[in-house]
Amino acid sequence: MYTAQNNFLLNCILYKRRPRLNQMVCVCNLLLLLLLVVEYKAGSSYYVLNLLQNGVCTEVSGLDVCGLGPAWWSALSASAGDLQVELHHKPQPSWTQTTAFLGEPATDYERSGWLCQIGRNLVIVVNSLSALKEAFIQNSAVYAGRSPIPILDWVTKGYGILMAPFGISWKQQRRFAVHTLRNFGLGKKNVEEGVAEEARYLIKEMLKQEGKSVCPMHLFMNSVSNIICSIVFGERYEYDDKRFAKLLEIINENIQLAGAPMARIFGLAPFIKHFPGPHHKVRHNFDSLKQFIREIVEEHRKILDPENPRDFIDAYLVEMTKQQSNEDSTFHEENMLLSTADLFLAGTDTTAATLRWGLIYMMDHPDVQDRCHEEIIRVLGFDRSPSMEDRAQLPYTHATIHEIQRCADLVPIAIHETTQPTQLRGYHFPKGTKVMPNLTALLADRKHWKHPDTFNPENFLDEKGQFSKSDHFLPFSLGESASRFMRLLALDVWSNRPQSLGIVRSFLKFFAGVKHECH
Repeated sequence: MYTAQNNFLLNCILYKRRPRLNQMVCVCNLLLLLLLVVEYKAGSSYYVLNLLQNGVCTEVSGLDVCGLGPAWWSALSASAGDLQVELHHKPQPSWTQTTAFLGEPATDYERSGWLCQIGRNLVIVVNSLSALKEAFIQNSAVYAGRSPIPILDWVTKGYGILMAPFGISWKQQRRFAVHTLRNFGLGKKNVEEGVAEEARYLIKEMLKQEGKSVCPMHLFMNSVSNIICSIVFGERYEYDDKRFAKLLEIINENIQLAGAPMARIFGLAPFIKHFPGPHHKVRHNFDSLKQFIREIVEEHRKILDPENPRDFIDAYLVEMTKQQSNEDSTFHEENMLLSTADLFLAGTDTTAATLRWGLIYMMDHPDVQDRCHEEIIRVLGFDRSPSMEDRAQLPYTHATIHEIQRCADLVPIAIHETTQPTQLRGYHFPKGTKVMPNLTALLADRKHWKHPDTFNPENFLDEKGQFSKSDHFLPFSLGESASRFMRLLALDVWSNRPQSLGIVRSFLKFFAGVKHECH
């Protein structure tokens, strides 16, 4: 395994042979190791320099202005949706409890949010649904900016959609992608049929593993990726395709590396890009993904029919030709590669993770599994695939899918940035202010959910047992930014489309004989 520790030891071993070069490398790697040790000792995920000279915490019309105190260092701890600010051994309430702790005397309910200084940045933490709607729906364009993620900005160079800064390029690429995906049937009947077909491939592949221990991660990622590939690339890949399996492997590796301590250290000290380390593995993996897409693009170019585009890549090539004489056009090779990669990534990881969580919850709650199974068999029988018209007849299964996403809390935070001076709750904030929607507070709101701390589909059922969607159900944020394409793709492919029930139905059937063995 290629780690900073191994790299440090290797370079120290080679030190005698290349003293000048390796002296610099050893010193840099030693510094990185010390940062890692300090990080793990403190049990924190981020270290941020607090530049405030005086610590204050005062109420401002529903917002708390929280200076983190006179100390130079504070820690922002993030783990599995539980966020906590720590300082001087005096922990603040976790963010899931902040709304209850900071109740407004007038309503005894929740504050709209609070402010804090993280490093040199002013951050608005938005807790309440009303404040989220004011920011991300009523003023969606103002809050559509993306806070920089240094290691990802380094490898993407700001191209594409997910990592592009708010501006002309992002608007053009996003508008084109949304329009093109809808033209190719995202959310329509033909995609339903494609999902149902892919579900059959998935179950066939899983049945080959009957009686064996199996990690479903690759199977899920391949299955979900094929749904996106059919729209973006115009083809699907077999589960034993070694080249595609390797691609999914490096994508998963990059996801892990992007959330690892080294990525956060990269954010504090971007100059380490000039030195060896696992951050170069992120770049190498991303280049491999781009090369995979580039080869597909070249194949499309050879047989392109401008009058009959077959998929997203064909449509993009046609648009590039149309925009050649437009000086303001952002349709070029690099944006095509990155936008295609974004669609592939956004439509794969979040949905595959939801499936994995769903599998865990189904095995851990056999009573819920049995009830879903009974409802699906009663409505669909054993042979018919679901359609959009079936959703109303499957309220408990529909509620279960939503409850999986509520409990999984896959995107607890997504830091945005204001694109211009604005105000929230009557108070003014400058351009570039960081905005952090606290989605975990909504998904675990004790005043709203019947069973906030446990997995229970009753959270999405009314008194008559019918499905009832809640305004507090915001697993991917809301508004124009909405974690960019994650909400569009993941919800269309998974939670809001009843064809997904075919996957759930097949899981339940497959695990009927093993569910009681899973503890």
